Amino acid sequence: MPETILELNELHTHFFTDNGEIPAVDGVSLSVNKGEVVGIVGESGCGKSVTSLSIMQLIPQPPGKIVSGEINFKGENLANSSNKRMKQIRGNEISMIFQEPMTSLDPLFTIGNQLREAIQLHNKMSKKEASDRALDMLEMVGIPRPKEVLSEYPHQLSGGMRQRVMIAMAMSCDPEILIADEPTTALDVTIQAQILDLMKKLNQEKDTAIMLITHDLGVVAEICDRVVVMYSGQVVEEGTTREILKDPKHPYSQGLIKSLPKIHEREQKLYSIPGTVPKPKMGVKGCRFAQRCPMAFERCFQEDPELYPLENNRRSRCFLYDDAKREVTENANADIRS
Repeated sequence: MPETILELNELHTHFFTDNGEIPAVDGVSLSVNKGEVVGIVGESGCGKSVTSLSIMQLIPQPPGKIVSGEINFKGENLANSSNKRMKQIRGNEISMIFQEPMTSLDPLFTIGNQLREAIQLHNKMSKKEASDRALDMLEMVGIPRPKEVLSEYPHQLSGGMRQRVMIAMAMSCDPEILIADEPTTALDVTIQAQILDLMKKLNQEKDTAIMLITHDLGVVAEICDRVVVMYSGQVVEEGTTREILKDPKHPYSQGLIKSLPKIHEREQKLYSIPGTVPKPKMGVKGCRFAQRCPMAFERCFQEDPELYPLENNRRSRCFLYDDAKREVTENANADIRS
């Protein structure tokens, strides 16, 4: 059995605003195994980034708050951890790469200063040792002329170079989990491919587990072992990358796959899922996707579906896979045939 190092159990993160309480993450349960690359996919506003910020305890308070649930990291519930404990974990055992590297790096300090600070914060090293480590990390992520880059400022580097610096900083203390929030969104296609190759290399050489948050299914197909599909603050499907891309079970996942352009087909218009993601709010009844689902029936608007287990450890939040409903339907069909 694979070793689970991160497990979320019924995580609820809410934001308290003038317009009321907003459940941005509404009962998310998922796991990440040692050395595994897990993709978290879904449309903008589905709760992917808030889930990652909850793990790192970086939700701004106020207005946000983890109201219930567990974030188990190697048996320790981080949802109850103190700020002091989280400072020990962040960057050391769990690192994060943010979407826009320009806003993640301090414009007033050199790359070398920022890398040394991250290294010395978690390791008992002299300035010289930290500088040598910083140089090694820049070389590892493939930055040319690394010695000169150490004395440069973020604005002097391209977007792809800044993202490599962020990866070097995140990996400088050999974390067990790397959370990457849309790490290739702001980059051109060529640089995207280089960053993905770099992340795969780090995963393979250092056995670092990666939680990759993205809306790009092409990126998922390239690097991920397993996929978690989120919609409106909930997990709606989970399975291996091949299973999700080849045979999606949930109607939302099916819509996402159907939306992809096909290289061998010439369509006049690409398919898109009708409607928009509903705004999260308290007290919603029924399946969150029911209003947009072509297979919705009466029960979908009245009850909340569970994450029903399927074959090969897959899960889908859809009444189509409710064993009780399936059994009733099969019995009814048998009665008709008899």
